[in-house]
Amino acid sequence: MINIKNVTKEYGKMAAIDRFSLKLPEKGIYCLLGRNGAGKTTLLKMLVGHIAATDGDIFIDGKEISPSKMPESVNYIESGSVQFNMRVDELIDTAAKLQDDFDRDFAQEMVERFELSRKKRFKQLSFGMKTMVTSIMSLANNSKVVLLDEPTTGFDAIMRDQFNTLLLESYHANPRLIIVSTHLIDEVAKVTERLIIIDKGKLLIEAGMDDIDEKAYTLSGSLAEVTPLLDNLNCIGKQIAGNVMAAHIYDERIQPPQGVAIGGLSLQDFFINIVGGRKNG
Repeated sequence: MINIKNVTKEYGKMAAIDRFSLKLPEKGIYCLLGRNGAGKTTLLKMLVGHIAATDGDIFIDGKEISPSKMPESVNYIESGSVQFNMRVDELIDTAAKLQDDFDRDFAQEMVERFELSRKKRFKQLSFGMKTMVTSIMSLANNSKVVLLDEPTTGFDAIMRDQFNTLLLESYHANPRLIIVSTHLIDEVAKVTERLIIIDKGKLLIEAGMDDIDEKAYTLSGSLAEVTPLLDNLNCIGKQIAGNVMAAHIYDERIQPPQGVAIGGLSLQDFFINIVGGRKNG
């Protein structure tokens, strides 16, 4: 469905996206995870044809994408998107008239489920409620590809949980390719099937959550016992205190020798280490 071939986007001498290649199939919920400024929004805007790549090619559903060839099958919503200043129920009615594949029943059900005021105009809503309404209308669109850029900005914990429910129900009702960009690590595992990690415009990881759970772990023990084990492993970070080391690994699991403990690595710690948040030593 999406094929990104060695894409670079430069602003002056800075590469916001740097030789980025990725293939994604027709269906699935993907999380695009990265620090602020990692290039997430730039990548999504290139996918929808809002900005042009400096180099490389992007294809969606077999069609080349550029500002002069914007895809009809992609629906992109960024944080802070605005709607016409109509009542919520009028927005839904208008969208249903303009979009043949708009799922009015789903939109109305989700507005009621999340207790959004149907009679309030868009500008009268709180920032979080505006974002929820925009997300509902985006997911009711039933496009082949849905791109959501930081959709839970301004949400409290309850609204983030509601959004996760909305996203999953939308996907189960109409499976398609959904990419959710975020930097909220603790929310990722609740909804995504696969994880895309981007840092400084480069693709670091594209993997299934189960694969990450299996391959991300920590070896703990004395320096003398742990250090030799790292020669044949992908060590993504270390923490050393005195003569004791905790080495964070992203590789096939090993059976450690006696005296070396093996433990899990949380998604947050995995992310921090894979993007270089914890330097060796």
